[in-house]
Amino acid sequence: MKILLTEDDFNLGMLLQEYLNAKGYDTDLAQNGHEGLRLFLEKGEYDLCILDVMMPKKDGFALAREIRMKDKNVPIIFLTAKAMKEDTFQGFAAGADDYMTKPFNMEELLMRMQAILRRSGKLKDDEIQAKTYQIGAYLFDYQHQQLFFGENKNRLTSKECELLKILCQNMNQTVGRSFALKLIWGDDSYFNARSMDVYITKLRKHLKQDSSLQIQSMHGEGFKLVV
Repeated sequence: MKILLTEDDFNLGMLLQEYLNAKGYDTDLAQNGHEGLRLFLEKGEYDLCILDVMMPKKDGFALAREIRMKDKNVPIIFLTAKAMKEDTFQGFAAGADDYMTKPFNMEELLMRMQAILRRSGKLKDDEIQAKTYQIGAYLFDYQHQQLFFGENKNRLTSKECELLKILCQNMNQTVGRSFALKLIWGDDSYFNARSMDVYITKLRKHLKQDSSLQIQSMHGEGFKLVV
């Protein structure tokens, strides 16, 4: 799945791009409307466009209208800090399939994306999310929050489950500390960071029976599940 993301807030744009890439979506990021249109015209064939409304050079509404001139069917989701009804009407008039007001939950954005992609026939239900992950000798059942080692079964807490899922989705790759904190805890405050360290320690204990597995701390960056 190819996604075009336009967002002029650099930090939010990078966070969203990293999140969507981690979810399996090949995401191109543009920081203004002109760059977004250039990417669309040069690369094309996007499965979905996520457009910030308030952008320099060309706003999201103008960009959507130009995209619609080239492709009448590609789904479009608008992101905006505005909550006025007039902006919502203008967004749908410009060809939006959905509209989200900042701040928003990234998991909600993902669910709305998946709903639109299902309706457009580009995504099947069994492709939405892997429910189990093989981690060395372990089997991780995300849906039921269980970790199996042979016949032994461990029940994971919600935070352990979400953190292990992110590590599994990025196996043998570094997961940024700030990215994981904002995704699971909502912000990367000092106290949440200390809480995450506790959960990383718990996950290491859960996985200790397979010596080929290791959750490495990458200094100044984050964590990596090495398999």
